[in-house]
Amino acid sequence: MSETSLQRRGPLDGAAPIDRPGLAVRAAPPVARTKLCGASPMDLPRESCRARDLSEGTALWLGPEEWLLLGAFINPQADCVVDVSHAFAGLDITGPEAAGTINAGCPLDLDLAAFPIGMCTRTILGKAEIILWRRDVEWFHIEIARSFAAYVLALLREAAQG
Repeated sequence: MSETSLQRRGPLDGAAPIDRPGLAVRAAPPVARTKLCGASPMDLPRESCRARDLSEGTALWLGPEEWLLLGAFINPQADCVVDVSHAFAGLDITGPEAAGTINAGCPLDLDLAAFPIGMCTRTILGKAEIILWRRDVEWFHIEIARSFAAYVLALLREAAQG
């Protein structure tokens, strides 16, 4: 298998989405992912557990002086800049049942007052570490290590079935 074909194959390629009344779970569109650590002159979110939309994409605060950039950032700057595009996969979970479905395997309080729009954090879903970001009232985005992608999708599929 050539390097080009490996680059094009994502961990969720060919996986059937979950699509039923009140809930949709789909692989997120491909995106460049860059991890930044240390001091950075960029206009990144400095408030803990928050995401910020920037002209080139979105920056998610992961910890003190640690961010995940989602998008085609040109020349990201920090003490440490690492392309992690092929290490992660993304899922979008939408609909009025999105929070309840995620809570089947995640201990966070996903009530809008406790986890508002724009909030992001590292947490767990079942046995997998994830980055959870609330994009809108009924829209969550999950970033997961590609080796756990099928597991997380299966867990969400089971939760969706009740």
